[in-house]
Amino acid sequence: MNKIALITGATSGIGKATAKVVASLGYDIIITGRRNNLLENLSQELESQYKINTKTLCFDITDREATFKNFDSLPEDWKNIDLLVNNAGLAAGLEHIQDGGFDDWDRMIDTNIKGVLNISKIVTKIMEKNMSGHIINIGSIAGTQVYENGGVYCASKHAMHALSQSMRIDLLKYGVKVSEIRPGMVNTEFGEVRFHGDKTRAEGVYNNVTPLTGEDIAEVIRWIITLPAHVNINDIEVTPKAQANAFYTFRG
Repeated sequence: MNKIALITGATSGIGKATAKVVASLGYDIIITGRRNNLLENLSQELESQYKINTKTLCFDITDREATFKNFDSLPEDWKNIDLLVNNAGLAAGLEHIQDGGFDDWDRMIDTNIKGVLNISKIVTKIMEKNMSGHIINIGSIAGTQVYENGGVYCASKHAMHALSQSMRIDLLKYGVKVSEIRPGMVNTEFGEVRFHGDKTRAEGVYNNVTPLTGEDIAEVIRWIITLPAHVNINDIEVTPKAQANAFYTFRG
């Protein structure tokens, strides 16, 4: 059997692009997400184009019981995960802290922190037993740089940054690699989710800027996982040419 990769949030954006890149490298892939029709479509595409095997798991990663139940449903030979890409995440709302909504805050904390912990708890035990593996966490420049109106989202991604660093230490003696990618502007469904379906407002974020794409981040993942076995990328920040950091963007 080929090496096995598990990619969360694979129905669109970075997750979908990553699934294609990892499949092109010959991994069999488990893709997860909340939209079963998109998972099935991607599964068929991957198997047809790359001649690999796939499994789809449709569940909400914030639901701990569903996460464990779905993983337990896998055949035993699919549970030996070699690569985990913790991609599932979101932003909800863009308001000052005094105006933010509890529902938005709960969604970000439950997805960006608890969801990552739910799946990581399962996979790290497997990698510990196997004395090998690689975890790639998709963070954000918001994980090291806070900005106005982004308090809770930034806090959730600061948590991801801290978790990535601590996972690296905790798993060091088991031969498990841990990498974090912290993208800047990436044009995916992220903006639409943040603005609750307001496409005009979402697209406005990228006015006069050529943002990154999901495919750009997937190519960074390709580079990271094809480096020699003794090399680990601890963390890497990636932005569009026009974006220096969370505060400075040149819009021509």
